[in-house]
Amino acid sequence: MEAAADQGVPGGNGEALTPPPPLPLGVRLQVGGLTVAIDAVERRDGTVNRCLYSVIDRLLSARANPRPDSSGVRSYDFTVDASRGIWARVFAPVAAAAPLPVIVYYHGGGFALFSPAIGPFNGVCRRFCSQIGAVVVSVNYRLAPEHRYPAAYDDGVDALRFIDDAGAVPGLGDDVPVDLSSCFLAGESAGGNIVHHVANRWAAEHQPSAKSVRLAGIFPVQPYFGGEERTESELRLEGVAPVVNLQRSDFSWKAFLPVGATRDHPAAHVTDENAELAEAFPPTMVVVGGFDPLQDWQRRYADVLRRKGKKVQVAEYPDGFHGFYGFPELPDAGKVLQEMKAFLDSNRTARKSTTP
Repeated sequence: MEAAADQGVPGGNGEALTPPPPLPLGVRLQVGGLTVAIDAVERRDGTVNRCLYSVIDRLLSARANPRPDSSGVRSYDFTVDASRGIWARVFAPVAAAAPLPVIVYYHGGGFALFSPAIGPFNGVCRRFCSQIGAVVVSVNYRLAPEHRYPAAYDDGVDALRFIDDAGAVPGLGDDVPVDLSSCFLAGESAGGNIVHHVANRWAAEHQPSAKSVRLAGIFPVQPYFGGEERTESELRLEGVAPVVNLQRSDFSWKAFLPVGATRDHPAAHVTDENAELAEAFPPTMVVVGGFDPLQDWQRRYADVLRRKGKKVQVAEYPDGFHGFYGFPELPDAGKVLQEMKAFLDSNRTARKSTTP
């Protein structure tokens, strides 16, 4: 979906900002509660009130459930590295007639908050499984500021290595075969940032010697990129768009980046010609929302991929706020999954067609 250029929506030619359609009451309450919780635990010095956070985490978390839900999706957890607290939650059908692609998922939360058990992320992964038709492995990585850059990237790569060494999704029975040569990475917000960096490192350092995992594509959904510059969309949507604002963004970078680093650090600023991309960097579908303050960074990211000769598709949703696809009540949330499925099917088919 492409954003209109001259209809008063973000990205137009300077016309007045048109507010998004009113959100359903349930979505407004969830978004409001989420932002209140974030502001309550994030301290100005770049630390997190973990005592309060642990209470909120318990309230928002869902347990894995080996019994299938109404859509036929079951879930369970497995450990990647207990010493670092790295684990993953698997979402899978009870059975499959043919090998399914695998989506390795990295949750959002500004690098400092949440886990695969948090309700919205748990729900997104269930919908990935049922509506896209994939086995989903949602990774729990270490959080900042206790574990700064590059901890989240290291954990993301190590989860892929763990699956590759096993030659399978751990704990998944023979009734659900998987195709690890059709492995995709997905994540929103900070998770979208992690998706990019994990994919780049995997393509450069691990893909040539991988036993079974082969990245067929990635889905950075409204990825968290940034820089010292305040972009037009960040300034225009400050105080207007929900979830993301300059204060919360600055907190995330302060918590995650090395002490003393600026927002032009390569982890954040993957939006200019200095971005280093591996030769085997996979095809990419970038999701952009018209009411996301980070949209300018996301479009620059897509432009960099194009200029460096990488295959990239941009899916734009003019009414989308940051994290909109996590709310199934919104029509665009379903449309995102349709576009993701089409991208997955296309790239999986293309990869299979080149296999002798």
